[in-house]
Amino acid sequence: MTVTVLGPQRRPTVRPVGPGAATVTAGWQERESDDAELDRVLGGGTVNLRLHARWLEVLDTDPELATAELNHRAVLDELQDLYALQVEHAERGADAVRRSSTRPRTRAAALSDAESALRLLDARHLARVAEVRADFAAAWRSAERETVARHRAEVAERLAAAPALVLTGGHVGVLLHVLQLFAVVEARRPETVLAWSAGAMALTERVVLFSGGRAEAYAAGLGLLPGLVLLPHARRRLPLEDPVRLGALARRFAPARCVVLDDGVRLELGPAGELPADARVVGPDGKLAA
Repeated sequence: MTVTVLGPQRRPTVRPVGPGAATVTAGWQERESDDAELDRVLGGGTVNLRLHARWLEVLDTDPELATAELNHRAVLDELQDLYALQVEHAERGADAVRRSSTRPRTRAAALSDAESALRLLDARHLARVAEVRADFAAAWRSAERETVARHRAEVAERLAAAPALVLTGGHVGVLLHVLQLFAVVEARRPETVLAWSAGAMALTERVVLFSGGRAEAYAAGLGLLPGLVLLPHARRRLPLEDPVRLGALARRFAPARCVVLDDGVRLELGPAGELPADARVVGPDGKLAA
């Protein structure tokens, strides 16, 4: 399987993939079916897997599961909100240490502690999210419920006949949920996968949200691209002119590599997810290296 990740597609740079390619636009939510332009730039004849519409049908036909999912989402949102508060305070503390006028050696030790605290917050949050998700999966066994099982079978059938799978952007939480609910990773995948924005983030093993220079661990991803933190829209969302803060971001998520996905970027990864030589990676010193 080959995976290609792209920069944002506001001005499409994706190349045609041939008829029969399976597309996922679920991150667009209610605009999922508004895919005429996507179909055109991909060369026509694509097949939208309609994962968001399938999810809504599941909720409509299985109200018991719908209520359980609603409660489950409320718990996850509370966990994310509380964690975000902790991260905000921890990042302020780390910034204060960086600006301190104390001796460099003393400041370096304190900064190392502050950054370790952030990494610990991330790890504990992801562990709690994973535990809550596992408890929900064990209690409700969504895959065994009639409507979910039927849609999973249909999605698997379409994927088996597709020459390529294309994952677009949008709401990464919704996208990740439906990709997992309908077992897109577990199904027989096409040999070619293309993804951008939220779709690319979902392929990693750890989804990281970022805006205004602040980053939050969100959830485990699909795991197809281990060891990478993908940063779409980096010029708009990250302080690329501030190597101090960028370096802190890179060190926080190390040993995973933080990869910039700006407009026009096209990275064709190796069989084991190896980055091409021209990938722009944020170094621990905050510099972008190709």
